[in-house]
Amino acid sequence: MIFGNIKDKERYNFIDERILECFKYAIENNLNKFSTGTHEINGDDVFVNVVSYKTTNKADRFWEAHRKYIDVHLMLDGTEKIALNHIDNLEQKEYEEEGDFLPLNGEESAVVTLEKGDFLICYPEDAHMTAIKVDESKDIKKAIFKVKII
Repeated sequence: MIFGNIKDKERYNFIDERILECFKYAIENNLNKFSTGTHEINGDDVFVNVVSYKTTNKADRFWEAHRKYIDVHLMLDGTEKIALNHIDNLEQKEYEEEGDFLPLNGEESAVVTLEKGDFLICYPEDAHMTAIKVDESKDIKKAIFKVKII
């Protein structure tokens, strides 16, 4: 897991080149004007899901992790908490290959708050629970880049 802000992207030149391309894409394109849905960048190797939703109570959310893709969450508008834990610290349920979705159960070991411009990179071992409200439920818009694991 890597947490930071896109304005500091130069500090992260050690990470996968394709993730750096996601940052470049976000800077060169006004993702706030993108419609919700999936937008292709480089076939199924790199694409972005633009999502809008209302944050909610942690009790109403679920754990997830992915095996085929790295997630790069980039907050476009709003604020949300994301709970985190290593997948080995959680009860793993049956992996759903078609949706690249590993459901899990358990408690967080850390929580980050994403504000506009913040990003969170989640690798396959990083379980995450998104859309948790900060103080009250609010609408957010976020880009989730998906980077295929080679």
